[in-house]
Parts: sequence; C-alpha cells; structure tokens
Amino acid sequence: MSMESVAWNSLWRMSGQEKGKAYAPTTPRRVLAFAGVYKKQLLVFVFFSVCAAVLTVVTPVLAGRVVDAIVAQSDAATVLGLAGMIAVVAVFSAIFSLIVRWFSSRLGEGIIFDLRTAVFDHVQKMPVAFFTRTRTGALVSRLNNDVIGAQAAFAGTLSGLVSNVVALVLTAGVMFSTSWQVTLAALVLLPIFLFPARRFGRTLALLRRESADLNASMATQMTERFSAPGATLIKLFGRPADESGQFAMRAGRVRDIGVKMTMRQFFFVTMLTLVAALALALVYGLGGVYAIRGQLAAGDVVVLGMLLVQLYSPLTALANARVEITSALVSFDRVFEILDLKPLITDSPTAVVLDPGPVDVKFKAVSFAYPSAEKVSLASLEDVAVLDTRGGETVLHGIDFEIPAGSTVALVGSSGAGKSTIASLLARLYDVDSGAVELAGVDIRELKLDSLRSTVSMVTQDGHLFHETIGANLRLAKPGASDEEIWQALTRARLQPTIEALPDGLDTVVGERGYRLSGGERQRMTIARLLLAAPQVVILDEATAALDSSNEAAVQAALAEALENRTALVIAHRLSTIRSADQILVVEGGRIVERGTHTELLAAGGRYAELHETQFAQ
Repeated sequence: MSMESVAWNSLWRMSGQEKGKAYAPTTPRRVLAFAGVYKKQLLVFVFFSVCAAVLTVVTPVLAGRVVDAIVAQSDAATVLGLAGMIAVVAVFSAIFSLIVRWFSSRLGEGIIFDLRTAVFDHVQKMPVAFFTRTRTGALVSRLNNDVIGAQAAFAGTLSGLVSNVVALVLTAGVMFSTSWQVTLAALVLLPIFLFPARRFGRTLALLRRESADLNASMATQMTERFSAPGATLIKLFGRPADESGQFAMRAGRVRDIGVKMTMRQFFFVTMLTLVAALALALVYGLGGVYAIRGQLAAGDVVVLGMLLVQLYSPLTALANARVEITSALVSFDRVFEILDLKPLITDSPTAVVLDPGPVDVKFKAVSFAYPSAEKVSLASLEDVAVLDTRGGETVLHGIDFEIPAGSTVALVGSSGAGKSTIASLLARLYDVDSGAVELAGVDIRELKLDSLRSTVSMVTQDGHLFHETIGANLRLAKPGASDEEIWQALTRARLQPTIEALPDGLDTVVGERGYRLSGGERQRMTIARLLLAAPQVVILDEATAALDSSNEAAVQAALAEALENRTALVIAHRLSTIRSADQILVVEGGRIVERGTHTELLAAGGRYAELHETQFAQ
C-alpha cells in the first residue's frame, strides 16, 4: 500500500463519521445478544482476520532478508528460497483475504436481513395511529440507512478493529526490534498525521451530513410530487415552476458541497501524503546512515520503510475506532427504537378462535380515547423536536347497541361525531378503554387476530389498491384463490365486463393506489375483494360517498350482493343509501342520541329528521 493510499483510507474513515449522539446504555449488550446467532461465524471471522494481519507483517521482513542476502552475495538458492516464501505468503494472504471477505459479507448481509425483517414484521403489528403520525420516508430510512449503518459494526468495524490491533502490535514490535532509534524518529511526525486527519474528518462529516439531509429533502419532494395525487395537485394549482425552483435550489447546494468536498479531500490527501513521504524519507535517511556506519543492515532499512506505511494506517484507524463504534451503536439504537415501540393490538395469551355459525355484534358501554403520541410514535419519525402531548381525550361515551346476526345497522351523524371510530373498534384497529365489543358473545380482545380478520372485513371510502395486478390485489383477501374464484367475485361485484375488456385481464397492473381505474371501479374492486374473503361481518365506511350517481348505483348493486345474509355495520352520509337498514343509530358528540328505523326516526322529528331535511330539502 502506498502512502497516498494510506491517506485516502484515513480520509474515508474520517469523513464517513458523523458526530455521534447518545445511545441507550443497554444498546451494546443488546447488540451482542442480537448477534449471538452468529457466534461461531464471528469467531472464524476474527481468526482469519488475525491471520491476514500477521501475514501483512511477514512480507516486509522477508523482503528485507532478500536485500540482506543480495548485499551479502549469498547463493542464488537462498534468494530464490526467500522469494518463494514471499510468494507462498502472498498466496495464503489472498486466500485469507477471500475467506475474511466471505465471512464479512455473510455476517453483514445476515445482519441486514435479520434487522430488516424484524423491523418490517414489527411495524406491521403497530396500530393505525402509528402510521397516521409517522413520515413514511423516515420509517423507510430506518430499514435502509440505519440497518446498513448497524451492519458496519460487524462487516467493517469489528474486523478492522481486530486486524488493526494485531497489525499495529506486530508492526511496532518488529520495527522497534529492528531499530528503536529510527522507529521513534519516524513516530515524531505521527501527531502531524493524526491531528489534521481528525480536523478535516469532522469538517467533511458536516458537509456529508448536510449533503445527506439535502438529498433526503429532494427524495421526499420527489416521492410526494411524483405520486398521482401529488402530481395532480401541482398541475391543478399551476406550481410546477415553483417546485422546480425549490428542487434546483437543493440540487445546487448539493453540487456546491460536492465541489467543496472534492477540493478539501484532494488538499487533505496531498498533505497527508506529504507528511507520510517525509516520515519515509526520515526512515531511509536515518536508517541509511546507520547502515553505512554498520549499525543497521541494509535489509533492515527496507523492512522499516515498508512497515512504516503499515504502521500509519492502523494507528489512524484505531484512533477513530471509538467514533466508528459509536456511529454503529447509534444506528443500532435507532433500529431498536422502532422495535421497542409496543404494539397496542396483540393476541391475548388465552385468545380463542371464533366458532363457525351466525355472528352477532354487541357494543357494551364502550368508551374510547385515541392513544397519545408517546404511546404510538417517535419524535424522530415525525420530524419534530418533541412529540405532541395532546391526546387521551374521550371521543366515545357509553356506546351501547346490538346487531343481530344477518341484520344491518347504519350509523349517521355529523362529521367527527365518532362513526368511523366505532367501525375501527369493531375491526379492532384500536382497543376500547372501557366496556367491550363482542362477536357471537366473545370479547374481540379474547379472539385470535387471525380469527377476527377472517370474520370481519371493512370497505373504506378510498378503495385503496396496491401498485400490483388485479389478481394480486384480490388475492390479498384469499391468497390461494383460483382464477375462477376471482372471476366469480368480479361478476358478483358487477366488474367482470370491465376487467375482461382490459388487454391483460387479471394481470393488468392497476397503478399506484389503483389510479388506472375509475373511482367506481376501484370501489367495486374492494367489494370483490370482500366477496372473495367471505366474512361473516361486514363494515362499510362511506363506501359510496365519493361516487357519482351512475357509479353509486353499480356499487350499491354490488353491495347488496355483498351484504346478503351477513351482519353489517354501515356508515353513510347519504341517507338515501341506508333507508332499508334494520336499525339506524344517530351519533353526535361520541354518543348515540337516537335509534330506530328510517320511518320511526323521521316521525320522531329529532336529529335524523334534521339531517334528512337538509339533504332532501329541494
């Protein structure tokens, strides 16, 4: 390795570090516990790292012996023997390097896999409130940047720490045993090498951090503006020029930082190369004088010169090992922050499976308050300094009603009255604070989540679809569904002719959030998905609110098919859609203020009659 290579490696290590922030005292112990599954691989990895480090010292010593043999005019066999040993060492060094690289890759990728799957699985268990507060980009960053940062603790820092310690001890030992005077003289220049490295490293770290923040901002802007709703909004309000200006401003700053970093890096490497070259000149000068005086062999001068290069590299690396380890621990800590968030909805230890048969629904004196931010989120995921302290205010008060098996109950009322909250509690997206929600006489908190999900399904207003094929979106409800079953569901959802007319049929990709389909088609897709799931209890949350009259008629026909012989809870602003409900509940201020049939409530002349009068006054 040349002096310039040492300088560049030093710069790379230094500039890649950011000023570490505090991490939990238990993080190191948790990291060791997390890596316990790789214990055997780690031991083999460390062993071969030590072997590779030892061989880096052997080659310069053998090279010095070759020079001594030449100076002493030894026989050719001696020189060839030493050259052969150098070749053997080179072969074994290459083999050990490959082994170390293989284990490094296996450990690093294994850690990435374990962390990513652990975080992904855990996030899926988080309540809806978590996703309503969290920035998606920040969450994805934990799965990418921080997981890779944690990987560095095993793939890079660990092996580097071990090999650098071994290399430093062996190199220093050989150098001092060869000539302690020359070695001490060479180390006099070490502070000139290290101090600029730390200073320039911190400066470059700040520039890298600013560049990373700007790149993250550009990524966020692109993610939001390149989505179908975002692009539509920009076009409707005529702001593409402003958006381009903001993007160009950030991109311009990244460009300027790139130029500044390039020049500082070049200056830094040039200076370090100069310092290292001066140290090497000192070794050859002083060592040469000793050699001429007979105080040092010529081969020893070569050994000292070659080892000097290897001495500066591990010294610099070890000087910054604390920063590297801290950086890796911070990454682990940020990942553990996600894993430490407790899911609010979990299976009870005594959870049971719902028995087959008709299912009725009962709300018994249910009260509920949405969880506060500290229970479901992190300030870093929301891009705020301190979490919002609001929350915990009761939004439902003593909700009592029953839906007999096979019947339909409708919820009406003002926006924000609590209707969707009631639906969310039935689907167990949240748990009640007091009271109980029961299915067939069993508290849903005592049901296994898989059993509950197969029993209760919901159709929401937005009709969300993934950027996948029609078949894949429908099989979300029934993964093993055949094409025949899917076509049956589409037929019942009044969507078969539309899908058949598409060039790729069930293999047609619907686009982000299903935007390649019309609103009515998306909504009927969600109904087809519900029909495929065949739940016993159906929740319709404003399923036709965003549709025009013609689409509403088609969706209503599909819904009639979906609700047949099922227990249903229907939320609707359009009172015309729920006239035939077996019972209508009027919700205001988190309370049921009226209940009855359509005719009974009109006759009562209360809140329902007011809502009806407002909608049908003309």
